[in-house]
Amino acid sequence: MPPALLHGVLNVGSINEDRVYRVHSIARPGETVCGLEYRVFAGGKGANQSVALARAGARVRHVGKVGNGGAWLRDKLAGCGVGVRHVTVADAPTGHAVIQVDASGENSIVLFPGTNHQITADERRQALDGAAPGDWLLLQNEVNDIPDLMAMGRERGLRIVLNPAPMTTPVRAYPLELADLLILNETEGEALTGEGEPSRLLDALRRRLPAATIVLTLGAAGARVAERDGDASPVATPHVQATDTTGAGDTFVGYCLALLIEGRTPVEAARYACRAAALSVTRPGAMDSIPRRDEVESWIPPLRSPVV
Repeated sequence: MPPALLHGVLNVGSINEDRVYRVHSIARPGETVCGLEYRVFAGGKGANQSVALARAGARVRHVGKVGNGGAWLRDKLAGCGVGVRHVTVADAPTGHAVIQVDASGENSIVLFPGTNHQITADERRQALDGAAPGDWLLLQNEVNDIPDLMAMGRERGLRIVLNPAPMTTPVRAYPLELADLLILNETEGEALTGEGEPSRLLDALRRRLPAATIVLTLGAAGARVAERDGDASPVATPHVQATDTTGAGDTFVGYCLALLIEGRTPVEAARYACRAAALSVTRPGAMDSIPRRDEVESWIPPLRSPVV
């Protein structure tokens, strides 16, 4: 059995319609801009990360909920190799995002949770009861009752991965000490620690979470990996011309976890995930931009120097 299949991932996460408007520049407060193009994609941080895991070779089951007109999203996940037994349909609006993407590929997002905030306690319990000790529980911050999910996962002997995105004030009170792996970006890290400089930020997180592996993503500057012992290690990322950065962080999370499950070190996993994320930003959309494993392995452009 391939290493990635020894332990599975249960991802309790969001499923969204991404309504993407391409614009010359992102609208500022009080400003109206003209959209150049409009497209609808499958998205949601949770769904994107499940697809990234599947395309990286991991065995992943998704737990989530869609609403009116959202059954196509469940079918899309299934078609990407994600288990959807625990994706239910409710008589309510599907979660969706309104996304502006400017000429440089940067984005601005308004998120409506919809059915993502309607996952019931019974649905969570049934899904987690089907996981085996040693499996991974992956969580983001686009579904309801994250602290309860973390506690339930720990009670069942699952290894917990938290990507605290999008960052909100309640995240500061989450039981972060239950996480085995924390993957976050600079903005999220600063909100948790009050530190903006990466080294100080990581030091603050390691003091709070001494037993966790922490991966700090730095966009075009790559990432830094802080393990339980030793200094934080810088990881370089390929230099590319971005078309659309939507979903790059989700691609990173999925690939990083998949490679860890295979037995790679956190630094090796982060390096591979940086390459996958860099390839994803050269394509439009979120879920649709996530590359397959063979594409990542055959695409190795020159690397930037890491930030040290």
